[in-house]
Amino acid sequence: VRAAGHAVDLYEAKGSPGCKFLIAGKGGLNLTHSDPRPLFDSRYREQAAAVGQWLDGFDAQALRDWAAGFGVETYVGSSGRVFPVDRKAAPLLRGWVRRLKEQGVRLHANHRWTGWNEDGALCFSTEDGPLEVQADATVLALGGGSWPQLGSDGAWVAPLQARGVDIAPLQSANCGFDVDWTPFFAQRNAGAPLKPVVAHWIDLQGQPQSLQGECVASEYGIEGSLIYALAADLRETLNRDGHATLWLDLVPGRDEARLLADLSRPRKGRSFGEHLRRQAGLDAVKTALVFEILGKDAGNDLNAVVATLKRLPLRLLRPRPMAEVISTAGGVRLQALDDGLMVRALPGVFCAGEMLDWEAPTGGYLLTACYASGLRAAEGVIAWLAER
Repeated sequence: VRAAGHAVDLYEAKGSPGCKFLIAGKGGLNLTHSDPRPLFDSRYREQAAAVGQWLDGFDAQALRDWAAGFGVETYVGSSGRVFPVDRKAAPLLRGWVRRLKEQGVRLHANHRWTGWNEDGALCFSTEDGPLEVQADATVLALGGGSWPQLGSDGAWVAPLQARGVDIAPLQSANCGFDVDWTPFFAQRNAGAPLKPVVAHWIDLQGQPQSLQGECVASEYGIEGSLIYALAADLRETLNRDGHATLWLDLVPGRDEARLLADLSRPRKGRSFGEHLRRQAGLDAVKTALVFEILGKDAGNDLNAVVATLKRLPLRLLRPRPMAEVISTAGGVRLQALDDGLMVRALPGVFCAGEMLDWEAPTGGYLLTACYASGLRAAEGVIAWLAER
């Protein structure tokens, strides 16, 4: 927008921009993914077509090229995820903010947007008191409801709804789920990785699905990259039915017949837990899971043990709270926006990023769509101002 000749003021709620971006850098800054399109687009589920239009203007390669413009080279990891070579966010953020300032963008830190006044001016809460600003066009990029301590607290929902903007309720995404562990299991196994496992679940269309990966037993339940990849289906099943079950195959690569033969070998005085370790290759947390489900007398019924090893049921109670999850679903419904991401009910007001109603798994898809929607909104602003 600045390059198009318009004066731009950037209002940041926190003391400096990019706080959440820096948090993403703690995990190596997974900028984007090497998935080809349309596979890349499919990660956005029901909004694949809409997000795909944004990606037509700014895709994964464009994001890598943009980073390279700041001297930040990227590489494709073994999982297909794309990272900066130094796996740090700060150098990219510093270059980005420096360029904005050099272009003449005015940055206002510690300015929290609170809505509009009766005259349509933007209202801010600042360290020096309330501030009102008139703007020819406004881009709101206020985030979802995760990590509120970094600014994205969802407080924007009320002022937008008050002006007639249709908003889907914010919900946890890329989240763990509560499981009613016994205190004994939770205390002894919190933080233990479960790998490799195959997750089995029923999707929203009633079709069985499976995915191999890694997850973690936590004090409250289950989390980790494998769980985040299934989180949307599991959350929506909980919303619809009030309950959801996830099944874990603890021994991928061994069928039931082989497992039964292995476990039928003489124990020679060993405990059943030790027998599971020796004959089925189970580690401590997988062994504990078997006892958690079947009880201390699990070894009395090998058929039940084998069935549990191949399909261990976890009854999920609820997603983790929004404040602690990676991202959120819900937000301004895309039907409430035009193709340039202008709010139909609020001419001259545009929205971008995670505050829009789309979601994606971890893997670089979140950041890519945020960038792509930001460019789409900027192009919308330029077109809108040109018509005035």
